[in-house]
Amino acid sequence: MAQRGVSQTFRAFKNRNYLLFWCGQVVSQIGTWMQRIGQAWLVLQITNSPLALGVLTGIQFAPVLLFSLFAGVLADRLPKRRLLIITQSIMLVQAAVLTLLTATHHINLTSLYILAAVLGVASAADNPTRQAFVSELVGPEDVPNAVALNSAQFNTARLVGPGLGGLAIAAFGVAGCVLLNSVSFVAVLIGLVLMRPAEFHGRERIGRGNMFRQVWEGLRYGAQTPDLALIVILLAILGTFGYNFTVVLPLIAVYVLHSSSIGFGALTSTMAVGSLLAAGGIAYSGQASRRLLLAGGIGFTISLLGVGLSHWWIMTIPMVVLLGLFSIAFQATANTRMQLVSPPAYRGRVMSIYTLLFAGTTPIGSIIVGFAAEHGGVQWMVIEMAVMCGVGVAVGALYLSRSRDRMLVES
Repeated sequence: MAQRGVSQTFRAFKNRNYLLFWCGQVVSQIGTWMQRIGQAWLVLQITNSPLALGVLTGIQFAPVLLFSLFAGVLADRLPKRRLLIITQSIMLVQAAVLTLLTATHHINLTSLYILAAVLGVASAADNPTRQAFVSELVGPEDVPNAVALNSAQFNTARLVGPGLGGLAIAAFGVAGCVLLNSVSFVAVLIGLVLMRPAEFHGRERIGRGNMFRQVWEGLRYGAQTPDLALIVILLAILGTFGYNFTVVLPLIAVYVLHSSSIGFGALTSTMAVGSLLAAGGIAYSGQASRRLLLAGGIGFTISLLGVGLSHWWIMTIPMVVLLGLFSIAFQATANTRMQLVSPPAYRGRVMSIYTLLFAGTTPIGSIIVGFAAEHGGVQWMVIEMAVMCGVGVAVGALYLSRSRDRMLVES
């Protein structure tokens, strides 16, 4: 029975291409989280300003806001593996330059902003392509399991990476921390090169044409499909105000809990514990229902409010664990449902909407978060963000009650 449960949880790994993709990503994501810890710590060291950290995050994610819809068209036009090799190579170079500037003490806020913009442009093309690529690797029957395993991979990295990042900063400085990230991209590139394209699923692509018209076709499809429209409503609010962890967690660590870089890394890793629990449960069940989507949004909102009300480690830790759990319950369910509802020819564009609302709204939210923290305090800022998420969930629930008869029947 236990063996059957393990097999059910990891069934997407039977596909060689997906296993290569997953293994490369987990190594790279560990490095990425180490760089995030190092970059955030570096900004606070240079400026001691929550607003500067918010601006940096905003610059990094602004290209996602501006270009992700067009990247979705590219993902529907071009071979996704080839596009990912290009974007991952750019990210490798970006991390190497950041390492060099930091090691030689030539790093400053301006160069950090420029490098964040470069990373943002590469991420704008990488994110929707990587999300849509999952369906090509495993086929529709294993998409829920593969998306959940991707969440497990991401949160394994978030569990391990920040702790390693905090230790690396303490032992070797920020430059050593970022160097490990640049090396980690090699694992992704090796995995992509070793894949067998003949084993890909559903590789239907659109032809060349007017890019703006093709973007509009993707947006119209998302708006006119009620199951997608519900997710869009929820993501628009929760993505803007709730998923700003790269800004919120370091501010809580420094200004509320008065912690060091190691404590900051530990706080981020603690959140990943809850996320891994949620990802494992979804991977085993293979479920991605509307009920789970709304439950994840409600639980996320309440947990975020709890984090805002706490200024003790003993209360913050369990709230952060729950925040991680509900964030993945919502995120993985939204991701899975969008991929399953979308036909192959639209999947890149639909997942670009997901990327736009989940990550592309971060520039707006991060600047609001930084401004609110600087002028009203970190805890009040978190409480205000939780209230906005609650409004978003309420609007989504109202839309669901009025559109249920036009949505897919759930088993």
